[in-house]
Amino acid sequence: MHINWKSWNHVTKLDPDKHLSPEQITGVVTSGTDALMLSGTLNVTRENMQELLRQVARYGLPLVVEPAGPEAVIAEGIDFLFIPSVLNTQDVRWIVGKHHQWVQQHEIDWERVVPEAYIVLNPDSSVGKVTRSNCSLSPAEVAAFATVADRYFRFPIVYIEYSGMYGDPEVVRAVSEALDSSVLYYGGGINSTERASEMAKYADTIVVGNAIYDQGIDVLKATVKAVQ
Repeated sequence: MHINWKSWNHVTKLDPDKHLSPEQITGVVTSGTDALMLSGTLNVTRENMQELLRQVARYGLPLVVEPAGPEAVIAEGIDFLFIPSVLNTQDVRWIVGKHHQWVQQHEIDWERVVPEAYIVLNPDSSVGKVTRSNCSLSPAEVAAFATVADRYFRFPIVYIEYSGMYGDPEVVRAVSEALDSSVLYYGGGINSTERASEMAKYADTIVVGNAIYDQGIDVLKATVKAVQ
């Protein structure tokens, strides 16, 4: 079955390092979200990624693995591998170095690979610290990174990642106006109908993750309803 990931409005991000009960898993998969993304920054291993995949695989939703590094790549039983390159990192490993290791260590089904241009904007987040991202960027500077990703590198996805905090809608609007072909993802701090609606005005796809663990399934369902 062909899955058009470009048509997704709402993606739910599940962290292999966090726990959901069977009842919560059922709530997630019946929420109306378009797809599940299995992704995390800290303490992500093949083992806990496989365990999370086992818990959600039977429900029939499109499944994406977004690995933090080569050690967390799972390719069996999923639909896509979304592979980030962090454009505003100060460490080249997060642009191409980890990817170089990955290609050497794995046989890759390139038909399932979707490259993502990440722009990380929360300096206090785990991903911001691990990748040493320069988060002190103006809307114009973020839009310039997005333009490089879209027009020069031809990334299919530009991902504005505030990871754990609600971002600046003006930044997301500036990026949206700068893009020509890339699909715009937004993630970070979406924990209400209002925030989901606000970011969905500019982003093609919103990603909801922490709200599930912090506030519960009803909040997830409210964000789905806001964008669909």
